[in-house]
Amino acid sequence: MAAPVVSAQDLLVGYGGAPVCAPVTFALHPGRAVALVGANGSGKSTVLRAVVGLLTPAGGTLRVLGAPVDERSVETRRQVSAVLDDDAWFPALTVAEHLFLTARGHGVRGAQDLVAELLAEFGLTEHAAALPVALSSGQRRRLLLAAGLVRPRSLLVLDEPEQRLDVRMRTRLAERLVAEKRAGGAVLLATHDPVLLRAVADRAVLVADDETRVLPPAAAADLIARADV
Repeated sequence: MAAPVVSAQDLLVGYGGAPVCAPVTFALHPGRAVALVGANGSGKSTVLRAVVGLLTPAGGTLRVLGAPVDERSVETRRQVSAVLDDDAWFPALTVAEHLFLTARGHGVRGAQDLVAELLAEFGLTEHAAALPVALSSGQRRRLLLAAGLVRPRSLLVLDEPEQRLDVRMRTRLAERLVAEKRAGGAVLLATHDPVLLRAVADRAVLVADDETRVLPPAAAADLIARADV
């Protein structure tokens, strides 16, 4: 099996030296998806922020792309695409301009065609000339997801990507993530959606303050469906 894209061993994450959850251990390989599940505030988003280099681990080991995480690294910026729970966009650019600039900034050839494809896929074609501030909350979420997919990547990190998406768009997102795996990409996501988890994840990691456990996706989806996490 190929070397893991993400390897976490007894990883502790938190703020001010205080961990927010129990140590986390998992490995994510190319062509696979790992889902983090747990109650709101359990530490899922904090783990993701450590993986993308926005937060220094409080303990344990974390390697991404075979090396310690460095968000300033050109290699990390080139290979890791993240859509976190932040509405981050270029406020003075239209929807289409935002996607095109992101694509061209990462050296995408045929950027115009890819932008048009993603605008259609995420139902944003009619809003291509709009500024992000003019979009609804759900449309802005779709813009951020499209921006995460318009650039090259080896690792796609998503924090509750189902937020503010309707059922049809969640199904489309699941199909896109399955295609991502088939193309050899690695997907790490935090989710509360049992349907998305069953469709996409190969393994799940239950994040909690007392212990973390690796679960089969079906078992994790059942926990979510029962509102246990």
